[in-house]
Amino acid sequence: MKSYSTKRKLIQAALYTVLTAAAVYTLFPIYFLMVNSFKSQQEIVASPMALPAAWNFSYLANAAAQIHLVQSVFNTVVITVAAVALIVLVSAITAWMMVRNKTKASNALFLAFTAAMLIPFQSVMYPLVSLMEGLGLKNTFGLILMYGGFGLSMTVFMYHGFFKGVPLSLEEAAVLDGASIFQLFFQVVFPLVKPITSTVIITNAMWIWNDYLLPFLIIGNNKSKTLTLSLYYAKSLSGQYGNPWELIFPAVLICVLPILAVFVVLQKNIIEGISAGAVKG
Repeated sequence: MKSYSTKRKLIQAALYTVLTAAAVYTLFPIYFLMVNSFKSQQEIVASPMALPAAWNFSYLANAAAQIHLVQSVFNTVVITVAAVALIVLVSAITAWMMVRNKTKASNALFLAFTAAMLIPFQSVMYPLVSLMEGLGLKNTFGLILMYGGFGLSMTVFMYHGFFKGVPLSLEEAAVLDGASIFQLFFQVVFPLVKPITSTVIITNAMWIWNDYLLPFLIIGNNKSKTLTLSLYYAKSLSGQYGNPWELIFPAVLICVLPILAVFVVLQKNIIEGISAGAVKG
């Protein structure tokens, strides 16, 4: 019994050591970004790992001005909210209809959505951009539509597994009470899948907020730039004789902080939604 207890303690110690190392490895880039966002160029070059001698917030203010923070945040929020709303609405309705209509067509459609997850974006990037340009949709509206399309496959797959766990008897009772198809979905069915909806909203919002390639291809250098594009196109962040780290670090921190804060606050919802979806699927 004593040897078993010792062995168990050794296993726990090894596990905690590995988890601690993983945590340090994961959090180190955030630490590195944070401490260097409040230093001068000379201090960053001299001691990039050390804490700043003084926490100077003027570097954040300068970086915010260079990337046109207010306008960039507004554009990014509009695109993110609209795209996520489109993904959630279309995916939830599509998955629900496929679950409740058990036909060969619905099974084939579900397989098509599942297979679409395996198609890399790079393989359809240039044809898709050419198509959007031909349709006159190389703008913010076209970008929102493209995010909606790319986010459908994974989101439909997640909702599909979750809707299987919703009792059909609840829907039948609502229909007997005179509920219309819209009332049935939005007032009875959709509220029951809040955990997976929270997960879908957070994961897609993080992807869209941090994305660079698609806005670069569709929006480019115009007035409706997102945060990532503003960071890329800011001329002051690409010095002719070297990198202006005292502007780059705080600018990157400004871009990362909003979505990082959202993730920290709502991470419990992500874990609950994924766990519940795995069990129900």
